Amino acid sequence: MEIVCIETSFVSLLVSTPSRNLITAANPQLTRDWWQVRRGSFHCMTSDQTLAEVSRGESEQAQQRLAALADLPSLPITLEAGNLAAEFLSTGALPAAARADAVHLAVASIAQADYLLTWNCRHLANAQILRRLARQRDRSGWVLPTVCTPMELMGERAHETGPDH
Repeated sequence: MEIVCIETSFVSLLVSTPSRNLITAANPQLTRDWWQVRRGSFHCMTSDQTLAEVSRGESEQAQQRLAALADLPSLPITLEAGNLAAEFLSTGALPAAARADAVHLAVASIAQADYLLTWNCRHLANAQILRRLARQRDRSGWVLPTVCTPMELMGERAHETGPDH
C-alpha cells in the first residue's frame, strides 16, 4: 500500500468551516472528498511537525485538527530529517523562512513516503521549487516523495465525488 504523509495545510482545510464563496469552498471540499473517498486506499501518516503546527491557534479548531489526525502514526523529526531539511534549504530552492516546510518534506523523505499531501503551493506543491529540488536530488541521491494536492491524488475514483454520487 502506498504511503501518504499528511501535512498541516491539508488537515487545516479538512476541518475548516465551509465557505459560501465558490472559489474558497472548493479546496476544503476536495480535501473532505479525498479523506472520505481515497484515504482508505493509502497508508496515511503524519509527522510531529504537523502535530505541533496544528495544535497552535484557536483552541476549538486546534482540537478538531488534532482529532482528525489522532488515529494516524506520527513520524518524528529525527536528526537525519533535520539535516536533510538543512540540505533542502541550502539549495536555495526553499527560502530560509520555509524551514518548517523543509522539515515536512525531509520527514516524508526519510520515511520513504510515496506522497506528501499538502495545499501549501507556495513552498511545497510548487513546480518551480520541486524542479530545483529534483535536480539536486539527482546529484545528491535524495529520495523525495511526490508532493501533491488532494486534487492530484483523487485517482480514477475522482468522478465518484461529484454531486451525482
